[in-house]
Amino acid sequence: MAACLALCLAATARAAPFRPSDDQQVLERLPGGNSDPRQAEMRQLRRAQYAQPQDVALAVRLANRYFEETAAEGDPRYIGYAQSVLAPWWGQAAAPPEVKVVRAKLRQFNHDFPAAVADLQGAVQAQPTLAEGWSWLAAIAMVQARYGDARQACARLQALTSALTASACTAGADAITGQADLAVASLRQALIQAPQASAAEKLWALTRLAETEERRGDFAAAEAAFKAALALGQPDGYLLAATSDFLLDRGRPAEVLALLKGRERADLLLLRLALAARDAKAPEAAALAQALGERFDAARLRGDTTHQKEEARFALALRGDTKRALELAQANWAVQKEPADARVLLEAAVAAKVPAAAESVLQWMAQNKVQSVALLALAQRLRDGGAR
Repeated sequence: MAACLALCLAATARAAPFRPSDDQQVLERLPGGNSDPRQAEMRQLRRAQYAQPQDVALAVRLANRYFEETAAEGDPRYIGYAQSVLAPWWGQAAAPPEVKVVRAKLRQFNHDFPAAVADLQGAVQAQPTLAEGWSWLAAIAMVQARYGDARQACARLQALTSALTASACTAGADAITGQADLAVASLRQALIQAPQASAAEKLWALTRLAETEERRGDFAAAEAAFKAALALGQPDGYLLAATSDFLLDRGRPAEVLALLKGRERADLLLLRLALAARDAKAPEAAALAQALGERFDAARLRGDTTHQKEEARFALALRGDTKRALELAQANWAVQKEPADARVLLEAAVAAKVPAAAESVLQWMAQNKVQSVALLALAQRLRDGGAR
């Protein structure tokens, strides 16, 4: 769930840093047009930062906006733009703390977790009250199944941020370690007590609540939380992907096609569109699957390995290539250990009839007392030899 705390995203291409040679050079025809306030803000920041490329505060603001745009629209090119903005400080071990935090966000996006953690630890050591640094340390710890470290980072947030954000941080660790009921109760209470919280805070908490309720098997409560999060009107690729997965699991592909209409730019959403089109027997199913396959092929040629979970789902569900799906799912699990990563490896192991391939997932589930009706059902199928 790093993506939610951290504007969660599926892995996408590594974009090379690029600095335009002229302020009038067209980098991209951005969605939204001139009337879009997000784009207007970025244009203004770009002009200011281009005039003062050594201004740390401007660079951090613009890099953060680019990162947020990737989360909202799923376009990885903004990651490259953000890295370009930070070029003067990119290789500096003694970069300012605020630079280290945004640099860490970009590094974790490309799954360079060790470098990201090093940056974040350096940032909070230099500035212990840097809430964003602690938030990202918690997020990455969750991805790597270091739940004790995640709890410690969340504890540091208690005095630095809102009660809702701090509660949602702790609830994330609770939800994975056998305390899902406690996580749900604390999230609901925190939401009730924070009616004036920002839309971004509410979105994070509601998304976490929805996913926890889904894992507990309370699908009505999960759907209500997903709908409440969507109703906030905040562009968020992770929320759209999580909601789509929920709907696909409920056998409602037509709703996914409606929810994600026009969202093909983001790889993680194109995957859900392709799955929904197949399930709905929509005429565009073949074209969507082909487009997604071409993106994965292009990423492979670049040496990009940051989207193995999504490609594993593609290989298994849309190509029927169980061997390739299992290879990808195992490689992904070596890097990321969240429930969605566990699920794709279990599904691939069941399909390939290789139970031993998912033994590490079963150990993770047992050690952490993971509560998930979907994962428990898959684990049982694995033990039963793949029978439904």
